[in-house]
Amino acid sequence: MKRPLDIVILGLSLSSSWGNGHATTYRALLRALDAAGHKVTFLERDVPWYASNRDLAAPDFCDLVFYTDPYELVSKHAHRLFGADAVVIGSYVPDGVEVIDVVADLGPKRLCFYDIDTPVTLAKLERGDEEFLARRQVAAFDIYFSFSGGRTLDRLRDEFAARRPVPLYCAVDLDAYRDTGAATEWDLGYLGTFSPDRQPALERLLIEPARRLPDMRFVVAGPSYPDDIDWPANVQRIEHLPPGKHAEFYSRQRFTLNVTRADMVAAGWSPSVRLFEAAACRTPLVSDWWEGIESFFPAGEAVIIAQNSADVVTALTRLGEEQRKALADCAYRRVAAAHSSAARARTFVEAIESVAARTGLATRRSERRLPV
Repeated sequence: MKRPLDIVILGLSLSSSWGNGHATTYRALLRALDAAGHKVTFLERDVPWYASNRDLAAPDFCDLVFYTDPYELVSKHAHRLFGADAVVIGSYVPDGVEVIDVVADLGPKRLCFYDIDTPVTLAKLERGDEEFLARRQVAAFDIYFSFSGGRTLDRLRDEFAARRPVPLYCAVDLDAYRDTGAATEWDLGYLGTFSPDRQPALERLLIEPARRLPDMRFVVAGPSYPDDIDWPANVQRIEHLPPGKHAEFYSRQRFTLNVTRADMVAAGWSPSVRLFEAAACRTPLVSDWWEGIESFFPAGEAVIIAQNSADVVTALTRLGEEQRKALADCAYRRVAAAHSSAARARTFVEAIESVAARTGLATRRSERRLPV
């Protein structure tokens, strides 16, 4: 490392994992950056739905600062934003378009975007939906960190004028996610917030197998599921599971299920963090298919690819303990080698260091705009 970096991140949430997958992604990355000696400030919009469900209000690996609106962001934190080596704005930040504009106008040394929802973002932009990012803003970022790789990077460059798209997949904190040794309680489990476009796959790959295997035990953890879902009697529901309980949850499953949002399937090369987390806990993986999955987890070696209910039933009833353990061991080795939060932090820092910081006249002009 050349020298420690001073990084400011504006993200959806770090303090609360309620109903979002961003918090665990940021926590893993920021812990690794802190362990590597970098200074990180996380600026989070103070909103009531996260304020009432905070499971990490005072992290010890970064400075967590709340703000109320874009005006306060600039009036109170302009010098912090201007002085940082890099400012990173995440996807789904409230009033994101305005936030990006006011931060860009300050002239930070490096301005980056971290898109934790890349296929969803691009689909929204194609529809003219600029909820948190305007199409015109994509070219303003020195680096566009993307949760998706493969052809999505070409699309970012060729269709959306991104200067430098860089894949920055989700990752897992190997200190926080490990096999706890807990006794097996469920044959198959799933962890994820309700999403209408994921629900058909959940029906096909968990709910229907549960109906066919009434003597086996299943579990679905996550909020916002509608009351009209017909859960079989052998499917346990957990409304919310904070990250501190994820490792125990995975460790109590014979297999864990991954299902992918439609936009992610269409884009390919978009691994979910639940794959990495479960693999770190040495829980065998069952997943729907999407292009690129075998570059992360080879089918039949590190993951069972399930296209339909029968594939899941076969895995649960015919795979012996030796095969199950071999799957889990292979997935664990791949995650430990390439998808830890430490590895992802190195990619993040190397990308930032490869971009020259803004200096000279542009910096002096920006400095004159800072609130006093």
